[in-house]
Amino acid sequence: MWKLKIAEGGALLSSVNNHVGRQHWEFDPDAGTPEERAQVDQLRHNFTKNRFQIKQSADLLMRMQFRKESLSGPIPAAIQVSEIEDITEEAVSTTLRRALIFFSSIQAHDGHWPAESAGPLFFLPPLVIALYVTGALNTVLGTQHQIEVIRYIYNHQNEDGGWGLHIEGHSTMFGSVLNYIALRLLGQPLHTNAVAKGRQWILEHGGAIAIPSWGKFWLAVLGVYDWDGCNPMPPEFWLLPNIFPFHPSKMLCYCRLVYMPMSYLYGKRFVGSITSLVQSLREELYTNSYHQIDWNKARNTVAKPDLYYPHPLVQDMLWGFLHHLAEPLLKRWPLSLLRDKALQVAMNHVHYEDQASRYLSIGCVEKVLCLIATWVEDPNSEAFKLHLARIPDYFWIAEDGLKFQSFGCQMWDAGFAVQAIMSCNLNEENGPMLRKAHEFIKASQVQDDPNGNFKDMHRHISKGAWTFSIQDHGWQVSDCTAEGLKSTLLFSQMSTELVGEKMETQRFYDAVNVILSLQSSNGGFPAWEPQRAFRWLEKFNPTEFFEDTLIEREYVECTGSAVQGLALFRKLYPTHRRKEIDAAISRGIHYIQDTQNPDGSWYGCWGICYTYATWFAVEALTACRNNYNNSLALRKACEFLVSKQLPNGGWGESYLSSQNKVYTNIEGNRANLVQTAWALLSLISAGQAEIDPTPIHRGIRLLINEQMEDGDFPQQEITGVFMRNCTLNYSSYRNIFPIWALGEYRRRVLFA
Repeated sequence: MWKLKIAEGGALLSSVNNHVGRQHWEFDPDAGTPEERAQVDQLRHNFTKNRFQIKQSADLLMRMQFRKESLSGPIPAAIQVSEIEDITEEAVSTTLRRALIFFSSIQAHDGHWPAESAGPLFFLPPLVIALYVTGALNTVLGTQHQIEVIRYIYNHQNEDGGWGLHIEGHSTMFGSVLNYIALRLLGQPLHTNAVAKGRQWILEHGGAIAIPSWGKFWLAVLGVYDWDGCNPMPPEFWLLPNIFPFHPSKMLCYCRLVYMPMSYLYGKRFVGSITSLVQSLREELYTNSYHQIDWNKARNTVAKPDLYYPHPLVQDMLWGFLHHLAEPLLKRWPLSLLRDKALQVAMNHVHYEDQASRYLSIGCVEKVLCLIATWVEDPNSEAFKLHLARIPDYFWIAEDGLKFQSFGCQMWDAGFAVQAIMSCNLNEENGPMLRKAHEFIKASQVQDDPNGNFKDMHRHISKGAWTFSIQDHGWQVSDCTAEGLKSTLLFSQMSTELVGEKMETQRFYDAVNVILSLQSSNGGFPAWEPQRAFRWLEKFNPTEFFEDTLIEREYVECTGSAVQGLALFRKLYPTHRRKEIDAAISRGIHYIQDTQNPDGSWYGCWGICYTYATWFAVEALTACRNNYNNSLALRKACEFLVSKQLPNGGWGESYLSSQNKVYTNIEGNRANLVQTAWALLSLISAGQAEIDPTPIHRGIRLLINEQMEDGDFPQQEITGVFMRNCTLNYSSYRNIFPIWALGEYRRRVLFA
């Protein structure tokens, strides 16, 4: 059986906090009773049987393990509330206690709540390709790993035979070709029904020449696509002066760190060994003979199902110039000397980022790119070995198989979780859970800026920040820092006997310093780094399946978190940098008001979608003494949310809202409990209960009645999103946000 390990190190791993927050899965062939193994098999069978109706796994293997290991007490019997009954304090408190007992049982011993953070179907196949090319496939992916990878890919194949960009999406060439190749590299024969259906979908939609640019890159590395069919990624960009508008330092950090190793591999024109399997794939993936493909035409050929962001003409003109004129010159002496220098500079940046993140990298896409770049530079390098050692940090096992996570959401979830628990006013009953979470959050704060001359490496300050995952990751995030600051400030007001020693004052100051350093001139807050580039640069976004990927920009969610964190800090530390904080909060509020849509909503970039962003905006406004009576923005927000309430009392917003930028209900007008909780939190905070509490009562009734027998809440549709077009699951959300909404209802509506 598989077992999740928490806060454990391993060979070649380094840590600044003794691996607090680290989570990785190991297979133990002797673990589990026959009954437990049978239960796991049944969970897998159930998922596969229902895979076309229920796309997202429910994280049942982790929950099964932790529930077994937990010492939590018995769970009270559930209470149901009919449509004609009033909601009583007993019903709410019982539901909360049941939810909190369950939630405590899945808390890790280091204080965080382990959870899946996956959903995209283009995360895992590049790892398989990279391990195949480097010869490490069977070393890193043992037999049981490969079984689970294959299970995952088969489970998320669509009925038409293709694979989507993410598990809930329609079939795309990007998802289909990459997952098809992964199956073939893992030994799945061509005649297998699922493999044959996948190949049929690919060929019926034009073949692999129509894969988007990232796919073209990976196919070129594997040797089943020609580099001449890729738009240029010249490493010489790393030699440009800082004043140049295209300079890498002005790019969104994720974009920068993707194209950093990509440019190295492109500049080297690296191709893996042409094995018999690679030769076979060349024949399997195309409608024409491989050697007759017009690679120049293929550069800008993208399948219609993949084309979310078509290249503007000016971008295609730039790629044409670089391909036809610049590249031929850069391959010839003496300009080839410039390429050699650019390749070295690019690899210097790769090594710096590897070391700064302790070989975790900023995310899974970049992780695999940097891994293969270090191998191409030196197959026997220590850097490559250190990369291999960190791969298990990205694995997640559930009933649908092995998936490759974005990078983990340990800190993000913990910051929300403690605020949700505190909202219940049941702290004495939940002291041990809160104390462990407090220790985790304190241990997760980044204690130093990036090493060396980090500004020359295009990095920002990080001392005092919190990351999305763990301290070892090292990358500051504005909203994670703000939620960490809020949580630790709230803990500082509680009994030390209950929750442990409060964090040192200077560490609060350091967090505030990071937040203030990130605010843009328009008052909004970006996510990772200050906004440095012109908006028009997005016209050169080369990723056809994402939007807003090239430069950093401001987000309502990040701004909302930052304003809340600064407002709470100002209340508790009124003299520290008061003028700067007042100005930052004022500008942040103006940004939020200015970005409200005419219908009263806000567009969300990191959650689905209008429901999610509206919650952050409302909480920021109310944190600054705005209320239903004195704020038009809050009244409009309430009107918007009430207008979207479903007949069953809930809210349910589809990922298509993010993609199409129009509010769209989930198919069948189904309610989603996480989104229902977001809407309820907004309405309660904005003061809707004082005007008409009926919509709130109806939503709370749904949360109470949907709670499961063991105190858990059901896993429903994915509620996370990024780059407008791809979903990301946060499996702890289904516990955190119903608890939070019920807690706020109990405290601010029932006991008002």
